[in-house]
Amino acid sequence: MELQTYWKILLRRWWLVAAPVLVIAIYAALAHTPPAPIYQVVMRFAAGTEPAGLSQDYDRYYPWLTSEYIANGLADVAETGVFAQAIAARLSEPDLAVKIQSRVNTDNAQSILIVYLSWPDAEQIVAVAEAIRAELTESGAAYFPQLEGIEPAVRLLDAPAPTPLAPGLRTQLTGPAIKIGLAFVVGVALALLWHYVDPTVHESAELESLGLSILAEIPRQ
Repeated sequence: MELQTYWKILLRRWWLVAAPVLVIAIYAALAHTPPAPIYQVVMRFAAGTEPAGLSQDYDRYYPWLTSEYIANGLADVAETGVFAQAIAARLSEPDLAVKIQSRVNTDNAQSILIVYLSWPDAEQIVAVAEAIRAELTESGAAYFPQLEGIEPAVRLLDAPAPTPLAPGLRTQLTGPAIKIGLAFVVGVALALLWHYVDPTVHESAELESLGLSILAEIPRQ
């Protein structure tokens, strides 16, 4: 079937294509609410120890290796419930512990610890980020006794600066544009289905395709 034939089918039943689109457009206009903004803070921390041993030059490798272990270990600690409870305690809001744990993600690149914090409030995220900074730089020995007496074993490199995040894929897939597009696809499918089950003959070409000869046509007007 040529594209021109499809166009004629859709044009003949344009109202069937437009109906779902119109319904969804009205619903989206009345019920849609913009997604709440989400902010993110990215903080980088340097972790390390001073050389110790027979010679600073000879033992230089081991402090570097230790710093990688510190960054890796604290990255795992920062995603635990105990760490989230400590942050909530610093904020004097113990009920935030579960929320904090779900919104903290970490990574480490050699001796650099990276903390990602997402939060719906631009002002509150700074307070939470500051509490995370204080916990990591001041209480490392509470998680790893090996850090006792090393001050500071962890140093903040980036000041907390919240930036708005773009809407996630799930939010975009549930947006009005996607819904209207799906409604259009449904309308096109309904029009083609109607044409398939409709026994009415609209053009002489339909009879010719059945092997019937056309002797004459009666004009519409």
